[in-house]
Amino acid sequence: MEYGFDSVKLEKGMYQESGRTFTQVLESIDPSEGYQGTALEGLDAFQRQLKRFGIHVKGPRSDMVEKFFHCSQSAVLFPEFVSRVVRQGMEESSILKDITAAETVFEGMDYRTIASVPSEEDKSLRRVEEGAKLPETVIRTQQNLVRLHKRGRMLVASYEAVRFQRLDLFAVTLRQIGSHIARMHVEDAIDAVLRGDGNNNAAESFQVGSGPISGKAGTLSYGALLEFWAQFDPYCMNALLVPRDVMLQLLKLPELQNPLTGLNFQGTGTLTTPLGAKLLRTSAMPAGTLIGLDKRYALEMVTGGEVTVEADKLIDRQLERAAITSISGFAKLYQGASKVLKV
Repeated sequence: MEYGFDSVKLEKGMYQESGRTFTQVLESIDPSEGYQGTALEGLDAFQRQLKRFGIHVKGPRSDMVEKFFHCSQSAVLFPEFVSRVVRQGMEESSILKDITAAETVFEGMDYRTIASVPSEEDKSLRRVEEGAKLPETVIRTQQNLVRLHKRGRMLVASYEAVRFQRLDLFAVTLRQIGSHIARMHVEDAIDAVLRGDGNNNAAESFQVGSGPISGKAGTLSYGALLEFWAQFDPYCMNALLVPRDVMLQLLKLPELQNPLTGLNFQGTGTLTTPLGAKLLRTSAMPAGTLIGLDKRYALEMVTGGEVTVEADKLIDRQLERAAITSISGFAKLYQGASKVLKV
């Protein structure tokens, strides 16, 4: 049986189409819908091109990097391979999906989000008599722009240095690059909570030992954690961002050391969820600080699209120096949905 993917003409200009990724361009030429019920069902257009050129990217018998450069057309696939593996590294190590309410793709470097700041009167859905005016919820655009930041790494290597490396091994380095980029994005998210997104909306901050949080400064008690949790009404604290030192204090709390918690942590590595909140440890958090979030309403992640690589350099110069970048920023949504506790 003849398939359409065998006759697709690959060229590096496919990376320059505005508003579409390389895979989207491929899919428009060779749609996956046409392979339903065949042996290639489940593969996307890029994966079918790998099959076309016999490039195996996974497993102990994966091909060497030079396999991509056996001909000019297969070389066009290399930047997309790099981009995909970097994205995989970002997704494996990123906690962004656990702290963001929405993700917006935006082409540009300055973004203006929306905001609704309801009063207590606005929040109460009172009974409306016949003919009376319904209460209003006003949504406005924020006064100041949310700045997006480009984060990335420079991949520096000669073709001669990596040509005989297995793709599976080379992918480990690329996933590590993705992990570093993801951590940078988490830093931006934390900064948006602590300092605001430029619209005078930094999260409300509390200090252990200073009302309404009881206890002794420098020590986190279960009582202080409960009092911090109580500040979220009407929101729900369902995520906790903590650094290493605060994580250790949490795990040492007697109230969180029941047998089931210990068995779960020792058997699966899954951490406990204090007061129902998902516990997220990250080195991007400043020491002695804890951030509580209602992830449904706290943050909007704004991205400039997919991870980008310098395709021309990867194809024509066969590595050398190529930038791998990702553009993103974070906007605060509802002010009360994120709060800070300083131990």
